[in-house]
Amino acid sequence: MPDNTFWTVPADRPTTGSGPRYELTVLLPPFDVGAADLPPNDAAKAAEFARSLDTVDDVIEDLGPRKQCDTFTVSTRAELDVVQVGVWGNLMSISDPAFVDDGNNMPLLAEANRLRERFPDARIVGRVEVHCGAEHTEDLVWLPDGTMFHACGWPGDEPFVVGGNPQAVMDALGITTETLEDLDVFFDLDDEPNQNDWGALATACLGEADPWGSSVLEASALRVRHSEDATSHMESLYFISG
Repeated sequence: MPDNTFWTVPADRPTTGSGPRYELTVLLPPFDVGAADLPPNDAAKAAEFARSLDTVDDVIEDLGPRKQCDTFTVSTRAELDVVQVGVWGNLMSISDPAFVDDGNNMPLLAEANRLRERFPDARIVGRVEVHCGAEHTEDLVWLPDGTMFHACGWPGDEPFVVGGNPQAVMDALGITTETLEDLDVFFDLDDEPNQNDWGALATACLGEADPWGSSVLEASALRVRHSEDATSHMESLYFISG
């Protein structure tokens, strides 16, 4: 297996942090699409999309298809270089462990900014959660007209910062408190930001187009060489015991 020369820890070293989700999704018009109606994953375009991201230097190996409903838990350093990415018609999405953060770098927001420039007509949704000593989340939704929100911090703790206009995003997509209650999500903008489930709001903003957890979609599992910056960032978060 080709190694990544940017790592300073061995491939079999166990991670001491973990991230249950680190997803970034680009939905192009039409937006009223359901995951069940999407075409099969285009593996060539999926690899091209992965290579285009700032966190990835190159795709090293295609590990084959992986069902979107299958969970994958990172447990070793080598597994940090496996991304899951799909391009299903007008929907593209990637799960990349390099998107995790502790609030100091916000790689998800940085990549969303670049995707916004590339795909100005898209709805961009990101959801990241990591447990490295404590839970840290970063979630965002960016609409074609520029309306957006970005929520980043420590749930139930401080600091927790929300930028943009989440109410405007909800209004634009017709998402109400009742909508979220029907999804068993408790969400109230009058509460402290760290008390709300921003990832659940981001999920509602994708609606039926959400590819993650789908039992009908497959994506490509790719072993990549992450960029030097992304590798250094992951090392500092996933190997917190030194």
